[in-house]
This record gives sequence, C-alpha cells and structure tokens, in this order.
Amino acid sequence: MYLGIDIGTSAVKAVLLDEEGRLRGEGSAPMSVSRPGPLMSEQDPDDWWRATEAAVLSLPAADRRAVRAVGLAGQMHGATLLDDADRPLRPAILWNDGRSGAECRLLEEAEPGTRRITGNAAMAGFTAPKLLWVREHEPDLFQRTRTVLLPKDYVRLQMTGEKATDVSDASGTLWLDVEARTWSPAMLAATGLGVDAMPRLHEGPEATGTLRRTVAARWGMDEVPVAAGGGDNAAAAVGLGVVDPGDCFLSLGTSGVCFVATDRLHAAPDNGLHAFCHALPGRWHQMSVMLSAAACLDWAAALLGLDDVPALLAAAEQARTDRSLPIFLPYLSGERTPHADPHAQGVFFGMTATTGAPELALSVLEGVAMGLRDGLDTIAAAGSSPETITMAGGGSRSSFWGAIIAAALDRPLVFREAGAVGPAFGAARLARLCVEGHADAVIQPPAVTGIEEPDAGRAAHFAERQQRFRALYLALQPHFRGRP
Repeated sequence: MYLGIDIGTSAVKAVLLDEEGRLRGEGSAPMSVSRPGPLMSEQDPDDWWRATEAAVLSLPAADRRAVRAVGLAGQMHGATLLDDADRPLRPAILWNDGRSGAECRLLEEAEPGTRRITGNAAMAGFTAPKLLWVREHEPDLFQRTRTVLLPKDYVRLQMTGEKATDVSDASGTLWLDVEARTWSPAMLAATGLGVDAMPRLHEGPEATGTLRRTVAARWGMDEVPVAAGGGDNAAAAVGLGVVDPGDCFLSLGTSGVCFVATDRLHAAPDNGLHAFCHALPGRWHQMSVMLSAAACLDWAAALLGLDDVPALLAAAEQARTDRSLPIFLPYLSGERTPHADPHAQGVFFGMTATTGAPELALSVLEGVAMGLRDGLDTIAAAGSSPETITMAGGGSRSSFWGAIIAAALDRPLVFREAGAVGPAFGAARLARLCVEGHADAVIQPPAVTGIEEPDAGRAAHFAERQQRFRALYLALQPHFRGRP
C-alpha cells in the first residue's frame, strides 16, 4: 500500500494505492483561506499539518498499517518563512496572493537574466517576489528568516524533520535554474537570500527521509520513506499518466490549469505561460494558469443564495442560451495566463431586466471555460497543440460543465479513474516509484471512464463569445489599475 497526500488550498486529500496501482481509499479535511487585505491570501502553516493528520487518520487503520511509502503533492508558490527554531514567522503567503506586483518589476531589474534562468516571467503569485515584499514591509521578519519552504515541504518537515523539496515545486519559486534543475545563486541573491535558506533539491521519486517515530506511531504505520513528490499539477500529471511529450490534462480545482508535458524546457515567459520541471527526471512541462476556476462556482453559489455548487449547476441548466446571456470575466483573484495581471477583476457584463440567477450561473460556467481557452491558445502559440485533453480535479465530476468546456476548447475531453484526486494519486505513484522503480510499469494512464466530444453548435456559440470575452478584458484593463 502507498499513501499520497495533497496539500491543497481548500482541503488536504489523502489516498491509498494498492500494490496493483488501484485506488483503495481516500480521505480529506477542509481548510480555509484568510484575506487580511486587498490582493492578499494567506493560510496558517500549522493548519496544513492539522488537516494532514485528520485526512490520514480518516483512512482505514488496517490499510495504513500496510503502507510502504508516502508521497507528497501540494499547492505551489506559497512562502512559508521559518525562524531558527523552524517555526513559522507569519502566515504563509499563498499562490493566489497578488500583493507583490511591484516587487516583480524590482526582481527583474535586480536580475535582468530572470526569464532566461527561470524560464518564466516574474509574477506576483511566485515565491521570490513575496520575499521582496516581506523584506520591504516586514523587515524584522525578513531578518529573522532562516528557511523558506513551500507548503507541502512544511508538512514534510513535520513528518520527517527534513528540509527538502522537489524540482517541479521548486520551479515555481523563481529561485530555480529550471533547465539545470538546481538552485540559482543569482536569483537568490536578487532577493537577499542564499542557498542556505533553501531546502535540499530532489527528483520526485527520490526518498527525502522517513516518518518520525512519533508520527508513524500516531498514524499506525511503520517508519516508511517519504518521497519528494511534486507540485500539485506535476503530481496530477503523474497520476494521470501525462508524462510523454504532447500529453495534456486540464485541472479544475480552485485554480484552472492546462498542462502539457515536454521532453525539454520550452519557455515562453512573455505571454504568461509557465515552463517548469516535471516531477519525473529528465522531463519538463508547459502550463497555463487561471487563478479562479472552480473557486468561481463556490463564490457564485454564495452570491446567488444557492446551497452549494451542485445547486448552481442545476440552476445553470435552466438558463436561456441566446446571445443575451451575460459574459463573466472570472478574474476574482487577478489573473496569470495570458494576462499576468494581479489587478484584473471579476465582471458580469450584459445584464438586462430579464437576467436571472440561472443566466448568471451559466455565464460563470462559460466565463471559466473561456478563460481556460485563453490558456490553451497561449500554449498552442508556444508550439504545443494537444488533440485530446484529460480532465482532472474536483470540477471534473460534472458532465454538464464538461460539455461546456469541451465546446469552449473545441476538443474532446477524456475522463479517467482517479481524475478527481489527481495530485494525491500522483503523489502515491511517486511513493511507489520510490520503493519499486520501474516508471513505465507504474505510470500508465488510468482507465477511461468517459469521453465528452465537443458539440458543434455549442462550439460555434463559443467561437463568437470568445472574441467578446477577450475584447471586454482589453477594454476594462486600464480601469482595473484603480483597484486598491
């Protein structure tokens, strides 16, 4: 048995994988996000640990006793600042925090080779600009910072006592030379840090330590090895078998991600596209990211007074689908690909006296789908154009929304077993690789459970709306700059 743990934004998920590679069980524990000011998004690192223990302990005790290794996945970019006693100095600044926009410019001025070294443009979500913000606004805390860890690696520290990370997650810090897969002294120096503040680097399947005796006893497990794992999307790709050049998946979680595997670094930093290491040695990936995807559905359900997201989906199915349907810009937390604009805002445009809750619900679903299409087109412009796309993430459970997305992307969507727990499933696979090796045997795509072909009429509907969607952002973009 192998245990995979995914440190998400809204929940920690834990899954068990048996010796045949089948999903045997899953558990989760919810978490909340704090927004103490405009553009800010934070979590208490100790909440990750509490939720991890709750998720793991929700799994059957008999299965936990059979675990041979643990793998970790997690939300990327979060800045977890530790003092010399390895305790957090402040809440972690998360991936969807936009406060460090000015620091992105300062970083690229301090190190003009940023895009060449990292393969990416400096964006407010990445870790390095956050440290520049702390250095400017919380200088006492910056001076007391001894180590910076990513979210899953803080959990690893509690599990093993080791400070370690993997190259896929480290790619999103802007401190990694992504092609060389090693820390960049130049990028660290640009933020006033040294390599001594960084955890050890590993490839995803490598062991980083073993469970502490006290943790193993509490979890009812042996002191098993803990694999390096991966950033959430790289781990999800391992879980879905998206590892060969041109393989692609679309993740519908809090954020929305289009991920394409590559056999070398393909950087296109000027249009908001990410180029990171994969969680497997010798492989990389391209990735478009929209900051609010399934998160928009939770927000809209609350806004419209609906009980939950299923109620929102049910309402959307009753909506009119003519040209009078409002257009929704899904930029509730700013946006990355293709705009790299932390000031972008959510917008309903085109409401009339006949617009009701069903129409607003459907416009949210369509707006997220069109944001995903923007990301896919950015990837295509950078040289990759997948013919089919595997679905992943909790949002992939809805066939109604799947039909909308297939039409917006104008590509078939493939649904697979374990797609909704992709990062945790991939982390468990990396744990299995840590013990067994044999990557080709372990990392096969899970069984197909369904395929959603794009409806021609609906695809034509989106072809027209996509142009209005893009024009609306361009028209409003200067006004977003007035956001506090």
